[in-house]
Amino acid sequence: MRRPRPADGTASAEPPVPARTRGRAVRGRDPQRRRTILDAADRVIQRDGPDASMSAIAVEAGISKPILYRHFGDKSGLYRALAERHVDPLMERVRVEFHGRTNLRVRARATVGAYLGMIRKNLNLYRFLMHRATAEDPRTRGDLGMMVRRLGEELAEMLVAEGQVPDPVRAQIVAHAVVGMVQAAGEWWLDHPEVPDDVVIGDLTGAVVGAIAGRAG
Repeated sequence: MRRPRPADGTASAEPPVPARTRGRAVRGRDPQRRRTILDAADRVIQRDGPDASMSAIAVEAGISKPILYRHFGDKSGLYRALAERHVDPLMERVRVEFHGRTNLRVRARATVGAYLGMIRKNLNLYRFLMHRATAEDPRTRGDLGMMVRRLGEELAEMLVAEGQVPDPVRAQIVAHAVVGMVQAAGEWWLDHPEVPDDVVIGDLTGAVVGAIAGRAG
């Protein structure tokens, strides 16, 4: 079926978005085009930080802002696509480290180092997602919060399975406290770049091990 032509006789580049698609990614869009737009968003956010505008992202991608939104449903859809792109790999890296087969202190240090290293390396992206996107979009805030909670639950299961904290309720408390502590300390460190990596990682590792060992049994 042919698309209707506008009054000037030129072909319409993009069909109008039905109301039912607003607020979520539009089905049927070219995955490669989506990746290209997300690549452009990454570049703008790395350059401009949390203040990166949707207009600047559209210009970088070589499209108009309405077309940018059509590929993701709306601004919230773009936020969530970026969160999936960057936060999921970060969480997976953390999982790999704390499920390692070495002793607790070595695993804790590797996990803390992996987390802090990745957010420090992608500082502007982290601040855009964790500060701006979560402030502007409740669903993005909920999605990221759920990722953090799942990480705490996985850590609690591991603590019980290994006998580090045998009581399941105490394991949940300790695990979520540890995850929150690392996240909060990481936020503080981003505002104090003068503090050496080894100092932050070493002290935070000691705090994590202490929190777990102090509740063992």
